[in-house]
Amino acid sequence: MHGDRPERVTRHRVGASRALASLLAVLILLPACSAPQPLALGMAADDVREIDAFSRRADAPVSMYEWFQGWAGDAPFDVARAEAATARGALPVLTWEPWSPGAGVDQPAYALARIIDGTHDAYIAAFARQVRQWGGRLGIRFLHELNADHYPWGAGVNGNTPAQAVAAWQHVRRVFAVEGVDDAVWIWCVNVHTERTVPFADLFPGDDVVDWVAVDGYNGGTALPWGGWRTPREIFGASLDDLHELSERPVVITEVGSAEQGGSKAAWIRELFELAADRDVRGLIWFEHDKETDWRMQSTPAAAAAFRDGVTLHGRVSSQPPR
Repeated sequence: MHGDRPERVTRHRVGASRALASLLAVLILLPACSAPQPLALGMAADDVREIDAFSRRADAPVSMYEWFQGWAGDAPFDVARAEAATARGALPVLTWEPWSPGAGVDQPAYALARIIDGTHDAYIAAFARQVRQWGGRLGIRFLHELNADHYPWGAGVNGNTPAQAVAAWQHVRRVFAVEGVDDAVWIWCVNVHTERTVPFADLFPGDDVVDWVAVDGYNGGTALPWGGWRTPREIFGASLDDLHELSERPVVITEVGSAEQGGSKAAWIRELFELAADRDVRGLIWFEHDKETDWRMQSTPAAAAAFRDGVTLHGRVSSQPPR
């Protein structure tokens, strides 16, 4: 009468064990799938001291500070600026531009071929030694927006080709390695896709020589002739997808801003932070300049309030830059 009972008990135990194992697997996977990675907040400004006010307005730590420096005149590494950013808890991020600023796209002296052939090696090596002697951690955003046609290093202008973009990146990396710079964060940066930009993959030098992959994009609204008011998803969506497909490195937005004219900048900022969470963006550097238009986070109280709301989204703001 009870001869088949042990078999049924065993089957029940096996089935229960399998169900428990499946449940545990789901519970383990759910946080990884649903919880966004930490988001590092940064800002680009001329004066490094603006970090303090930006952090207060955002009610969040600033972990990246970005500035721009051209090669013309063999400009040295700005140690004082890097020190000031580091003292405020921010990674100094140098946008290092091989050109004479403001002199236009046609600058043969700064064509990619001149970087590859060693014309600028003495300057590059001296700069690398200055970085090494400083001894801190530096983000280097070299050849930024190289897929676009608005700088002398862009592919398709000034005699440049995509293959040269890869070779120039690798050449500068080698010079820095020879000079003993081993704690830099190398940031490979593109402009968001437009009708005139080169495909990202044609320019990418590989994850072995890149630490972050990055993208820049702006909403010019009706203030600028850039196609009218566009949402963050319209501007960044396809580009972020392509960067994730191209590389396993952290994806960072290294320049972003919005005009006020043409829509609600406050709503646009909230949508930007939602997009960053959805697309696993690990860092966001706001362009805090009143330049072509007032890009600043603080352009209106409503924009500043939206920014404060955004950095608390999902509690994901980080005090450390991506690793």
